[in-house]
Amino acid sequence: MISPSPSTRIYLACGATDMRKGFNGLAVMAQQVLHKNPHSGALFAFRGKRGDLVKLLWYDGQGMCLFSKRMDRGKFVWPVTKTGKVHLSSAQLSMLLEGIDWRRPERTDASLLAG
Repeated sequence: MISPSPSTRIYLACGATDMRKGFNGLAVMAQQVLHKNPHSGALFAFRGKRGDLVKLLWYDGQGMCLFSKRMDRGKFVWPVTKTGKVHLSSAQLSMLLEGIDWRRPERTDASLLAG
């Protein structure tokens, strides 16, 4: 179970990543592409070319953790940027992992629903 603190920095590596990469290959990407220390406690997210597989790399203080999720239907919403990385909040990461478009979440107005 992933349980990073609310202050954990979350980075998405934009574009497609070779999903054959494991701990070491993704840690190198965090260093060379995202310019971040993979042992910093930040969480790094990578998406495959087809868009249905995501891998999360996270150092929890004791060791490196690698989590993956494959969507049965649909694709993970992933940005395209010039910088090659995007910073997310933990709420946005939760939406992303559920297949929700985290870039444009819509809030409902409770007063309209009560009517």
